[in-house]
Amino acid sequence: MYLERRTLHSTAIPDRMRATLLVGHGGLDKLVYREDVATPSPAPGEVLVRVGACGVNNTDINTRTAWYDRDAASELSEDLGLRGRAVPPEQGQSAAASWNTSSINFPRISGAAIVGVIAAAGDGVNAGLIGSRVIVDPQVRDAALPLRAQLVAYLGSERDGGFADYVAVPAENAHAVNSELSDAELATFPCSYDTAEEMLERARLLAGETVVITGAAGGVGTALIQLALIRGARVVAIAGAAKEERVRKLGAHEFVPRDRGDALAQVEALCGSRAVDVVADVVGGPIFASLLKMLKRGGRYSTAGAIAGPVEPMDLRDLIYKDLEMYGITCPTTETFSRLVALINENRLKPVLEQVYPLERLADAQAAMVKRQHVGKFVIAPDPPRRGPR
Repeated sequence: MYLERRTLHSTAIPDRMRATLLVGHGGLDKLVYREDVATPSPAPGEVLVRVGACGVNNTDINTRTAWYDRDAASELSEDLGLRGRAVPPEQGQSAAASWNTSSINFPRISGAAIVGVIAAAGDGVNAGLIGSRVIVDPQVRDAALPLRAQLVAYLGSERDGGFADYVAVPAENAHAVNSELSDAELATFPCSYDTAEEMLERARLLAGETVVITGAAGGVGTALIQLALIRGARVVAIAGAAKEERVRKLGAHEFVPRDRGDALAQVEALCGSRAVDVVADVVGGPIFASLLKMLKRGGRYSTAGAIAGPVEPMDLRDLIYKDLEMYGITCPTTETFSRLVALINENRLKPVLEQVYPLERLADAQAAMVKRQHVGKFVIAPDPPRRGPR
């Protein structure tokens, strides 16, 4: 249902748009598709992006289920992903439910991995950008803050994201992209690939080093494999046994099935004892202690996720007496995202796209994601997928 149209340094834009709203913490029923949502207007310094596609990420599910709250200590299981977490009545909707432990204002449009075309420019923004195809950095920063504290808002959490026809974002977050990939293929990159690149950058992965990657079949995991190979590293991938063929096709040198015995023993059989330079972990859970034991002296552990469980015991002797380094990744830098865009424009990255869903089926996409049977990414496309210039 589209109403009157308006213009603001732009092509004609409808006053109302389609969007799937997150109306509260809980199960999939908290995702409500609407066709009468007010279209946002770009504030000064912002652009309005007509969304071509938006990738589905764990952060969308974590936010909906209130898994980020410190009272949540379990894995992000299929049941939790479908039904949500029981938030105590006294907390109501005030549960700390985003990456920065803030509460969420509902209704919220989630979705962080946005690709589209600039449809309007706010005050102070060059109107010549209208019509540009862009990929959006989902992290809104305050450059006046220290580097690791700059992330002040995340698209889809603290401000509305891309599961809609339109989204307003700071102009500096919209990066021009020149690629023949479809919008849906490009939407596999933000959130996952910038996180993966930051994990490897912080851990200083070098050519010839060995990196162990957990969750290697997921969005960040498949990104880690490709980005580690670009750096010239030897890749040991850990994932479910049924996904071995698809993971090896991405170039992993070794594969360890997580569901077939002791991962530490398997890695040592492949690489030798204490031969791992870097662990890039997006799983956490019971495997965490073994990952630290795999590392050689001076090894580096980098993590950006804990879907298998956020609270695990740790033997501090591994950290202390092996002089390990540990890095937690939430805020990839602007330089990291710019490197990612350059790799995309140079056609050096392969999108790993599992399935595209229409906007009204976001709940179905999240239900499929929490089953953990996929390799790569699920993507929402409001309209039939568009490809780049030929």
